[in-house]
Amino acid sequence: MLSVSNVSLQYGKRILFKEVTVTFAKGNCYGIIGANGSGKSTFLKILSGEIETTTGQVSVSPGERLSMLKQDQYAYDEYSVLTTVIMGFERLYKVMQEKDALYAKPDFSDADGVKASELEMEFAELNGWSADVDAAKLLGDLGIPEEFHQLKMKQLEGGQKVRVLLAQALFGNPDILLLDEPTNQLDVETCMWLEEFLYSFENTAIVVSHDRHFLDKVCTHIADIDFGKIVLYPGNYSFWKETSQLALRQRQDQNKRTEDKRKELQEFIARFSANASKSRQATSRKKLLEKLTLDDIRPSSRKYPFVGFTAEREAGNDLLNIEHMSKALDGQVMFKDMTIRINRGDKIALIGRNALAKTTLFQILMGELQPDEGSFKWGITTSQAYFPKENSKYFDSDISIVDWLKQFSKDNKEENFIRGFLGRMLFTGEESLKPVKVLSGGEKVRCILSKMMLTGANVLILDEPTNHLDLESISALNDGMEKFRGTILFSSHDHQFVQTVANRIIEIMPNGIIDKADITFDDYLADSTVNERRKQLMA
Repeated sequence: MLSVSNVSLQYGKRILFKEVTVTFAKGNCYGIIGANGSGKSTFLKILSGEIETTTGQVSVSPGERLSMLKQDQYAYDEYSVLTTVIMGFERLYKVMQEKDALYAKPDFSDADGVKASELEMEFAELNGWSADVDAAKLLGDLGIPEEFHQLKMKQLEGGQKVRVLLAQALFGNPDILLLDEPTNQLDVETCMWLEEFLYSFENTAIVVSHDRHFLDKVCTHIADIDFGKIVLYPGNYSFWKETSQLALRQRQDQNKRTEDKRKELQEFIARFSANASKSRQATSRKKLLEKLTLDDIRPSSRKYPFVGFTAEREAGNDLLNIEHMSKALDGQVMFKDMTIRINRGDKIALIGRNALAKTTLFQILMGELQPDEGSFKWGITTSQAYFPKENSKYFDSDISIVDWLKQFSKDNKEENFIRGFLGRMLFTGEESLKPVKVLSGGEKVRCILSKMMLTGANVLILDEPTNHLDLESISALNDGMEKFRGTILFSSHDHQFVQTVANRIIEIMPNGIIDKADITFDDYLADSTVNERRKQLMA
């Protein structure tokens, strides 16, 4: 068990946490949520002991081991991949080192023999004899093949390092598992594997994630950070979100009787409970929901930006044709002989293991790169708005947010209009006068989305638009894209985003594409013909 008692953290005048007391119990998976800057990652570092608190303490039950997903991709550059994973079980790795050092002594004494015997016993108790096999299996499950296991970490690409560090955190069945954005840079198959792992994880897991689908799949509880406090709620993210909205509606309806409110809550809980699957997490969650009372639910203070795209004119039937297009970067094939016809009203999710391939295609379509072979042609009635994955070049300026956005408004450049527009994107009051060069990642994304909304384009191209956004902004963008009546091409690692927006899936591989229309993402993943075609293209 992991408990936090009267923990406060203050940096100068800024209070991040104030007298937080909360207990995380075995058998549960807790999702930490909160607005950007609320301290989600910082709280995990407090739990791990990496950051000291101003007041209070963190306690771990005696004999329990805590493991945390490391974020420093360069910390293990001189170690082999397999060794890096085993280092996640610190005591086991220390025993292995001490054993090796003893056996390497030229003057091995009787005392050394006694010590070695003690270490061998502990090594066996810690399942050391199966460590290499267990670590190798974890790596394989996370998409790191055996031929990489003896390489040094510095020889791997960034995405591969992330998977190794995830394997390190999971290794050795820790009693308490802390995961900060564990699905970052993971492909769909690996995310699904991690979901299954956490389904069957019998100890305590605490995760920070902006992936709503992931939080819904794995969490038995939501830990909400708000106003420097942390409040635990039973259920997954969707249940927390809808319950908080229900609480807000009930609070606003002063005339509704308490008994009516209680009945509404019970019916609401019954709907969620009926959807519980056979997994251990869902079964545990169902029991918790059934105990929920009217006094347990509270409205959220979260604010949602408004994201809405409106096309100035409807595009014609001739929208976009890509003919036999190929592109390689630094000798690596991004795609080859690609032929696609984009139709009006298509909302296409581009997926595939190589994120650079999708970015490259978007850059070609927006005229930032040239194809090696083939061509593409936009219809004359189309207009495009582009969300690039890398946006820093747009913000290398000292001008204010108001003046920055004003330059993209064609019809109305009045400051009141621009400030009102920014207010809906949560840049209120003096915030709209901040220079753009000091904006956070999430603020820059909201600015780019504002720019796109002002263009009135009938085709949207978005490359990983949910990066840097909090859950509220992701939900708002999700709604805006669902309601948009034009055409969308986008990439995203957010499962729910793809599931709810896309009506067509195109998977890009070096040797070809898989193109499926009128299908949801979940149905695409379950389609046996897709899996067979993927095997053919990867052969």
